[in-house]
Amino acid sequence: MPNRLMLAPLTNCQSHTDGTISDEEHRWLTMRAEGGFGLTMTCASYVQANGQGFPGQLGIFGAEHVPGLTQLAGALNATGTVSYIQLHHAGMRAPADLIGQQPVCASDDPKTGARALTTDEVVHVTADFVAAARRAELAGFRGVEIHGAHGYLIGQFLAPEINRRTDRYGGSLDDRSRLLFDIVAGIRAECGPDLALAVRLSPDRFGIVTEEMVEVFARLVDTGDIDLIDMSLWDVHRVAADGALEGQPLLDVFARIERGPVRLAVAGQVYEPSDIREVLDRGVDIATLGRVGILHHDYPKRLAADPGFQPRRPPATPDVLTAEGVSPAFLEYLTTRFAGFVTT
Repeated sequence: MPNRLMLAPLTNCQSHTDGTISDEEHRWLTMRAEGGFGLTMTCASYVQANGQGFPGQLGIFGAEHVPGLTQLAGALNATGTVSYIQLHHAGMRAPADLIGQQPVCASDDPKTGARALTTDEVVHVTADFVAAARRAELAGFRGVEIHGAHGYLIGQFLAPEINRRTDRYGGSLDDRSRLLFDIVAGIRAECGPDLALAVRLSPDRFGIVTEEMVEVFARLVDTGDIDLIDMSLWDVHRVAADGALEGQPLLDVFARIERGPVRLAVAGQVYEPSDIREVLDRGVDIATLGRVGILHHDYPKRLAADPGFQPRRPPATPDVLTAEGVSPAFLEYLTTRFAGFVTT
């Protein structure tokens, strides 16, 4: 990486209905790479048709997605950024009216109407994550990230209050994390040694237990298969709210875990240059920028040129956002989902 700044995997709803990449999505990401991000991560790309979580989401579940992704990877790599694509399955958070069928989960979920995957279907999910990683490698991406955070399918397996299975994928933490570790091992076995492999985790929420995520983090390091762990902390200044770690700063909880050559990225309200300096000074390797990366496609270049650079703050006008590569579909998503981000 030319610097320690990473573009967060941001939902934007601007690809085609079949999951193929649009010109708007291509432009959005290449603008960030040209703007100096050391690592440019795509939005979550779904690995099975029933794993789509958002309209206009990028797909990677079929051969039809590879040509567009190949063009994207080539354009990103030409800038000097490290190109990553995030692999995702929404599980019970896949809207039934979007996917045209009943959503799936680790266990039956009456609230969402999701049904439990069979054991054979879980094996198939593993295989489809691996196949998606292979497509990403063939397209030319330098790395893939497994989305295990934010209450999506892998997180649903990790969460004891959601996963009530009695087969080898439920019960103990070892069994509830089996899906994640099988995907990691499968990708490493199927793809070449030069394809970087990352995992995104949440420290809590959506039924996740903080102490268990510390254990999963350490076990991922011990596999020797992981290059990056991307912790989505929601807010880098938050403290743990459960168990023996209650009251301890989450950033410090994960930064102090022995990780050898594995890099640690953190996301969560990293906005001002002072925020970046703070997280890096506290032992983090990579600062992940989300909403401020929407407001400034060239944040890294601006910061390199002026350490006192003061980024914009929301709300932003549609004209400003359009100039930053935000498409009409993305603008609508920001307007409806993030109160106060867009102003007229």
